[in-house]
Amino acid sequence: MLSIPFNSPFSTGNEWQYIQDACKEGKLAADGKYTNKCQQFFEKKYGFGKAYLTHSCTQALEMAALLMDLKPGDELIVPSYTYVSTANAFALRGCKIVFVDSRSDYPGIDELQLEHLINDKTRAIVAVHYGGIACDMDLLTSITKKHNLFLIEDAAAAIDSYYLGADKNPKPLGSFGHFATFSFHETKNISCGEGGMLVVNDANFLEKADEVWNRGTNKKAFISGQRKKYEWVSLGSAFAPSEINAAWLWAQLEEMDAIQEKREKIWNWQQNNLPNLLAHYDLDWMNIPSHSIHNFHLFYGLAKSLKQRDELLNHLRQKGILAVFHYQSLHASPYNLSLVGQGQRQHLIQADKYSERLIRFPLYTDLDTENLRELISS
Repeated sequence: MLSIPFNSPFSTGNEWQYIQDACKEGKLAADGKYTNKCQQFFEKKYGFGKAYLTHSCTQALEMAALLMDLKPGDELIVPSYTYVSTANAFALRGCKIVFVDSRSDYPGIDELQLEHLINDKTRAIVAVHYGGIACDMDLLTSITKKHNLFLIEDAAAAIDSYYLGADKNPKPLGSFGHFATFSFHETKNISCGEGGMLVVNDANFLEKADEVWNRGTNKKAFISGQRKKYEWVSLGSAFAPSEINAAWLWAQLEEMDAIQEKREKIWNWQQNNLPNLLAHYDLDWMNIPSHSIHNFHLFYGLAKSLKQRDELLNHLRQKGILAVFHYQSLHASPYNLSLVGQGQRQHLIQADKYSERLIRFPLYTDLDTENLRELISS
């Protein structure tokens, strides 16, 4: 029986009230009162270009792929150590995914390995802010501008995280790329069970984004009186979530500061106590690069080997604590190897290191750290 699960969804207490209010509004489909409140929240708080709520971060990535009009044979550079959606969204368009390794000091994309992978078929670089920890956005922005590429920020776990650049002025993650995507999955800091968001920072794509978000129609222009007919004008899909999801999300956004304060205390406790409580295992503990102001999304350690990782996971489970390993390198996945062949498997040393050795500890808004201490010490 687990006493401490890996994750436990947090409720502020206002979620059901806002869902009932959405019902009273008489509109439960997409793009109503709460959808607009949530989108405007992100645009105002973080200065994003235009926010579009989606059913998931996966869908937000798929929407970005449509906006870029990607074609079979186009290439995108993607970190191998990431969730499958980061690659899947573009593979669905027939693109070739070119995998790049992680950095040695933390699991983010190795920016110094990018330029030799760029050729005349490369359309974009997808930067994953692993665990809400910023990539080197000065370097990524410079590379994408130099080679005239799209920059996509997969900021699934990076709500309320910042990049501290050369000018020492913190800038929110999601504000750098032509496109940025976020997740409101139940494991994220801010959640509505399943949900996501696409941020469009390039104004050249705003009209098309409205169409793609509305199933490929000119619905928004029609409603505003700019078009006389409601027509199919482009490829698109049902990306927008219902008002029920948006109402739940709004209750979370209202309490974002309080949620972040709770998570910060838990993260600091883990940083200060887990190394001592688990000193026998001699893990290498989570590193935050100096350019990142993170959002306390996760806490991890690195075991010395795959065997040691599994021993510690089993030890914690026996104590009633569910810790987990994380992503499995996509370059070594069965699907990718079915495309390139076993003989063409890349050797991405750092990605494989994190796949085999990284341990994520439970971290959620209502985690009882004293109970965690007692269980580990027992």
